[in-house]
Amino acid sequence: MINSPATITLSSPEQTADLATRIAAALSPGDCLLLEGPIGAGKTHFARHLIQSLLLLPEDVPSPTFTLVQTYDVPTGELWHADLYRLSSLDEIEELGLTEAFDSAICLVEWPDRLAELSPSHALLLSLALDSNHPDTRHLTFTWSDAKWQMLMDRMTHD
Repeated sequence: MINSPATITLSSPEQTADLATRIAAALSPGDCLLLEGPIGAGKTHFARHLIQSLLLLPEDVPSPTFTLVQTYDVPTGELWHADLYRLSSLDEIEELGLTEAFDSAICLVEWPDRLAELSPSHALLLSLALDSNHPDTRHLTFTWSDAKWQMLMDRMTHD
């Protein structure tokens, strides 16, 4: 069952960073966030702040555009940040070990459309859209089918 999508407006990069930090606090191993949107929508900005908020020691969080995957050790275990923009085949996802990570690590996946049928059914989809009238504003739509996201979504959309 897919729940009705929930949409919020983020008026600044700081609001996007704050939301990422709040969501990060609720994540545990096996949770997967799929980040979609056009280039420049803020996917990497969101992921960077989410990751940095979970790290015990600050470190640079580069976009994994060329490496495809970057892993981090966070207090709850491993966190995988994948950017699949340059993915050339589904076989690469298997080679990277990403499908196994979906069950055991916190996973953030940019360009999730590249996953095709390998997309985890338990994931939370975050769709970022640009606002043509306000360059710093983003419209973020959450879509999920796994019941575990309902409480988090209630908190995020009603705060």
